[in-house]
Amino acid sequence: MDRRAFGLTASGFGLIAVCYGLARFAFGLFLPAIAVDLSLSASFSGLISGGSFFGYCLAIVVSAALTERFGPRFVVGLAGCVATIGILGIASAPGGVTLAAAVLFAGMSTGLASPPLAAAVSQRVVTNLQDRANTLINAGASGGVALSAPAALILGSDWRLAFAIFVGVALIETVIIILIAPRAATSSGDHPRGLPALNDDIKRLFAAAFLMGAASTAVWSFGGELTRRSLGWSSAEIGTLWLAIGLVGLTGGACGHFIQRFGLNRVQGSFLLVLAAATILVAMAQNTVMALVGGGLFGVAYMALTGVYLVWGIRAMQERPATGITIGFLAIAAGQVAGAPIFGLLLDTASAPIAGIAFALVALSACALPRHLGTARPAS
Repeated sequence: MDRRAFGLTASGFGLIAVCYGLARFAFGLFLPAIAVDLSLSASFSGLISGGSFFGYCLAIVVSAALTERFGPRFVVGLAGCVATIGILGIASAPGGVTLAAAVLFAGMSTGLASPPLAAAVSQRVVTNLQDRANTLINAGASGGVALSAPAALILGSDWRLAFAIFVGVALIETVIIILIAPRAATSSGDHPRGLPALNDDIKRLFAAAFLMGAASTAVWSFGGELTRRSLGWSSAEIGTLWLAIGLVGLTGGACGHFIQRFGLNRVQGSFLLVLAAATILVAMAQNTVMALVGGGLFGVAYMALTGVYLVWGIRAMQERPATGITIGFLAIAAGQVAGAPIFGLLLDTASAPIAGIAFALVALSACALPRHLGTARPAS
C-alpha cells in the first residue's frame, strides 16, 4: 500500500472513529449519567438512541448521491462538520428535547461518512487491496469506542466535559480528512443510479442486517444502563465495558479473511451466535468478568457482522458495489431505529434479563436468513 493509500486509510479510520465512536455510540456510554442529570426515563432514552440511528438512515440515503455530484472530499468534510456540531449540541443540551435533536444530528454524520470513503478508496487504493482498506476503515468504529472509554474512566460522570473534548477531536479529524481525501467525483458505474432491483439476495441481506442491527441496540444503547442496574457501576466503571468493546472489536476487522476461508454464511451464523451470547452476558451480568467478557464478545461480533453485510452488499450488486454497501448499512441502522425504543420499553416494563434474552433471540433469528448463492444475481 503506497503512502497516499495508507494516508487515506488512516484518516478514514479516524473519521469513522469520530462519527461512529464519538458522535453516535459514545452516547450509550454516558447515558446513565446523562439520564440522571436530565431526568430521562429508560423509554425516553431509547427513543433518543433510536433518533441517532434514524439520523444515520436519513443521511446515508443522500450521501452516495452527494458524493457522485460533489466528490468524496466535500462529503467527508460535511460528515466531520456534522459530527462536530452534533457533539457540541450534546455537550450543551439543557434538556431532553434539545438532547434528542443533537443526538439525531450527530447520528447523521455516520451515514454521510461511509459512501464517500468507499468512493475515495476506489480512487486511491489498488483493486486487490480495496477490501482490506475498507475493512480497516470500518474498524474505526471500534477505535472510536475505545477512545471514548478513557474519557469516562478519567472524568466519571462529567459527561459534558467529555463531549466537549470530543468536539476538539472531531474538529482536528475533520481538517485532516479534508486535506487527504480526493476532491474529484468519479463517473464510474459504482455510483447509485436509481433504485436497485429487489431480488432475493438483496431482500435477504436487508432482513438479516435489520435483525442484527435491532439486536445490537441492547448493548450499544443500554450496555451502560444494564451494568449500572445489575452491578451498580458508575460512569467510570462503565468506561471499562466500552474499552472492552472497542479494543476487542478491533479484531473484527479480520472478518474479510474469515469470509474467504470459511464462507460468508458460516461467518455470519457464527458471529450471530456470539452476538446473542454477548447480549445475554451483559444483560445478566453478576460480576465484572461476565460484563467485560460480554462486552468484548459483543465488540468483535458487531464489527465482524458489519463486515459480513458490507461484503454481502458488494457481492449482491457487483455492478453497483457502493449501492450494495448502502443497502446493508441502511438495514442495520433501520433495525437500530426500531430496536432501541423497544428494548427501552422492555427494560421499563419487564426486567433486564427478559429484555436481554428477547434481543438475543432477535440476533439468532437472523441465522434463518443465509445468503442463497444459487439465486444471487447482479442488480440491473
